[in-house]
Amino acid sequence: MFFFKNTRDIDEVDLGILKKVITQLETPRDQRPLGSGWLSGSLALLASIAGFLIVLLRWFPETFSYPEIAFIQDSGVVTAFLRFVLLSGYALSLLSLILSRHKSLGWTALAVSVVASLMATTQPQIASDAQQSFYFGLDYFIINVLVVGFLFVPLERFFPARGEQTVFRAEWQEDMFYYLVSSMLVQVLGFITLAPSNYVNAQIPLDDVRIYIVNLPFWLQVVIIMMATDFVQYWVHRAFHTFPVLWRFHSIHHSTKKMDWLAGARMHFVEIAVLRGLTAVPMFTLGFDPAAIQAYLLIVYFYSSFIHANIGWKMGFLERFFVTPRFHHWHHGSDRDAIDINYASHFPIYDWLFGTHHLPETEWPENYGVVGDTVPRGYWRQFVYPFLKPEKKEPAE
Repeated sequence: MFFFKNTRDIDEVDLGILKKVITQLETPRDQRPLGSGWLSGSLALLASIAGFLIVLLRWFPETFSYPEIAFIQDSGVVTAFLRFVLLSGYALSLLSLILSRHKSLGWTALAVSVVASLMATTQPQIASDAQQSFYFGLDYFIINVLVVGFLFVPLERFFPARGEQTVFRAEWQEDMFYYLVSSMLVQVLGFITLAPSNYVNAQIPLDDVRIYIVNLPFWLQVVIIMMATDFVQYWVHRAFHTFPVLWRFHSIHHSTKKMDWLAGARMHFVEIAVLRGLTAVPMFTLGFDPAAIQAYLLIVYFYSSFIHANIGWKMGFLERFFVTPRFHHWHHGSDRDAIDINYASHFPIYDWLFGTHHLPETEWPENYGVVGDTVPRGYWRQFVYPFLKPEKKEPAE
């Protein structure tokens, strides 16, 4: 039996466990061959945490539920999915414990799964079906991270562009926090995103255009949305690179020194508001079918993670027509040839047309990040960084 003299002893134990888990997640690739239990342990931890968050969501649906996807809960899918996730957490954690010499991932995932299972058997009476006027998108975060994470963690494990890079590289916790913030504030971001479109709808009569577009084939509407939003996004993105006051916000996104599926989440709140608000104007003003808009949004969620991911697939002729990881990695490069290029997010044709296309035959950029490494580390320091007065460089003697 363990005895702790004070809460400090407990805190030290908790921090020790957390440090071991993080160390295991960041294990170098050459130390986690197939069969080492690392992949099963990582996925077990992801599943167990997702299960815990789903239970928390069911306890407080009026606070953490995003109304746009409330139909998922009403359909009963969540209950079946919760059982699947928890069982996956149990099975994968046990597999990791069997295979791995280092048991931190397996035991932690197993413990979280047990806690989530116990919580799932009860539900506090304070929960209600009434939706609050202000809410946080916890379910939105769960779906994004769980689905995207389960897809890209194995892909980066088996098809890495940079084999020496760990799947959970340095600063991954920071970028996960960015993911959490943008998901939880989905209501605020949704209001900001629709504001410019609502203004255009109120000022410009587009009824004839909307009638024509809504009658187009579904697939064609999706293509037009992607082309139109990417055109606007290209110029907004280029403006963030051109004007110093905007670059200070966008430099946060470029500050990551290693690219993976989480790197796309690192964006300053102001940039998210501006980028989403302006690029959404054609999508919400031209009369597209809501189903086509939802299909586009689904594509974007996966595509953004894909082009940032550490995936070394050779895409061949497709690189001429679609933005690929190698194309976008060059945009994030800090090499001389990688500065201010490849602004498009879906179609490289815009970079071809406006003189910013750069994609060597087979090469990838050598380094990533902001030249000079001027952006501080940590979410809150990065949040205030664009508002601070730039430091003046001393003239060279």
